[in-house]
Amino acid sequence: MEKIRHYIFLLSKQVFSFFIICVSAFVCAGALASGGALHATNVGVPAECEDVMLQAFYWDSYNANASSTKYGRTKWIDLLKDTTAITANFDVVWFPPSAGPTGCGVGYSAKQYSNQESDWGTKTGLSNLIKALHRGNTKVLADVVLNHRGNLSSWCNFWTDYFGSYGTWTLTQKHIVSNDEGFTNTSSSCYGAASSERGAYDTGSNFDGARDLDHKSEYVQNWSKAYTQWLLNTMNYDGFRYDMTLGFHGQYLKMYNEAAQPYISVSELWDNIDRQKQHLTECEYNTMVFDFPQKYSLKGIVEGSYGKLNGAKSFEGLRKHGLARYAVTFIDNHDTFNRGTTYGDNQFTPTTDLTTAKNKDYVLQASAYMLMMPGIPCVFWPHWASYKEEINELIAVRKLAGIHSESEVLLETSGQYQYSATVQGHRGKVVVRVGKYRSKIMPEGFELAVEGGDRGAYTVYIAMNPQGVEEVEDGMMKSEKFIENGKLLIRRGEHVYDVLGKIIK
Repeated sequence: MEKIRHYIFLLSKQVFSFFIICVSAFVCAGALASGGALHATNVGVPAECEDVMLQAFYWDSYNANASSTKYGRTKWIDLLKDTTAITANFDVVWFPPSAGPTGCGVGYSAKQYSNQESDWGTKTGLSNLIKALHRGNTKVLADVVLNHRGNLSSWCNFWTDYFGSYGTWTLTQKHIVSNDEGFTNTSSSCYGAASSERGAYDTGSNFDGARDLDHKSEYVQNWSKAYTQWLLNTMNYDGFRYDMTLGFHGQYLKMYNEAAQPYISVSELWDNIDRQKQHLTECEYNTMVFDFPQKYSLKGIVEGSYGKLNGAKSFEGLRKHGLARYAVTFIDNHDTFNRGTTYGDNQFTPTTDLTTAKNKDYVLQASAYMLMMPGIPCVFWPHWASYKEEINELIAVRKLAGIHSESEVLLETSGQYQYSATVQGHRGKVVVRVGKYRSKIMPEGFELAVEGGDRGAYTVYIAMNPQGVEEVEDGMMKSEKFIENGKLLIRRGEHVYDVLGKIIK
C-alpha cells in the first residue's frame, strides 16, 4: 500500500489551538441555520454540523461467528473495547435496535421495547457503553422501530412496556392497521376481526414481517412519545435513526420528534429523491434522511463512470436539490451490504470481500468523496474495520477544514475516468480528486493532505482560511502528522496536538 504522505500546516501552535477551539464551540449547535437553509430551527437537524457518524454494526454482527470474520463482532462488550478509537474519530454512533428480549436477532421485530436485554448484550452492558462514549464526547443514536412490532404469543397480541415515569403501555389488535395481513391470513389469531376491532387504514407501505401499527391511533401516538422520551431521558440515548419510515406518514415522526427533542433524527427512507423530498415536507423538515439517491450515484466509481458524481449532471442526491443539510450520506449499510439475501444486489462493491485491491480502491475513493462533501457522512463498520487508518485520515482532514452539513461545493468537474471538487468548510477548503486518471497538479494555494489507495486512487488537498494563519517571531512551525491508537495527531515543536488544536502531550 502506498504510504499516506505527510504535509505541513502553516499555522502557529498558539493561534491554531485558540482559533479551532473557539470555532468548534459554535458548530452543530442547531440554533441558527445558514441563509440557504429552509428552516431556522428544526428538531433533530443541527445546522452547519461538522459531525461524522459511525454505523457500529452490520447484519448479524452480534453473532459469535462474526468474531471470526474480517469485520468482527459488535456486541456492546465488543464496542466497549473500541471506544478510544471510536471517540477519537466519530461524533455520533448509530447502534442497532436495543429492544428485546434476547432471541429477537438483529432487533427489527423486537417484542418488548422496555426490555433492553437483547442479542446485542445486556442492559448494563448497553448503559456502560453509552457512558463510555459520552465520556469521549460522542453521541449515540437509538435505532427506533415504530412502523411495526413483534408479538407476544400470537399474531395480534403484544408484550406490556414499562417506561417508568412515561407510563405502562399495552398495545392490542385495535392498534394494528386494518389492512394488515394479520386480519386476512387464516393462520392468524385475529383473522376476520370486525372493523371495530381493527385500527385505521395504513398511512404508508405495508411490512409483512410483523404487525404494522396504526399511527392514527392516539394510544399508539402516546406510546411512541413515551418510548422515544424514555430512550433519551432514561436510557441516555441522544438521537434516533427511524426504521422504515416509508411505513407511516411523516407528520407522526414530526410529532414524536417534537415531543422527545432528539439531537439528530434520521429517517430510513429507501426510495428516490422525489419521495425523500415528500417525506421531508410531511415532517416539516424535522428530520434528516439517509441519502439513498447519492449512494446509487456513487456506483459510478465501481462502474468507471465518474461523471455520475457531478451534481450538475446525472448525479442524484439531496445536495443537488439544495437539501444537503438534511442528508446523512453513506456508502453501504446493514441492509444493502450482502447478508446472504437479495439485499446484496444493492451492495456498493462487486464482491463481498472488501479487502481485495479493487474493492479497497472503490471503498476508499467513495469514502474520500463522501467525507469531503456536505451532509453528515455515516461510515459503515466493515469499511472502517477494513481501513481504519485511511478513513481516520480522511475524517481528520474533513475536521481540520471544518467541512459541514451545509458546506458549499465551489467547483466541480468530472469525466468518465476522474472527478474533482472544491469544497468550502468553516476553517478552510479542500480539493478532492478520485479516479485513476485524475489530475496530479497541485492546486495553487493548497497543500497535499492525503493520497491513498493501492494505486493512488484518491487525493485530497487542503488550504486553511487566512484568518487561521498568523506569523510569529520565530517563523512558521513545521508540523508532522501521524496516527497513534487509531487517532490522528499533529506534532509541532515540543507538543502534540489533536486535529482540533488541543494539546494532548
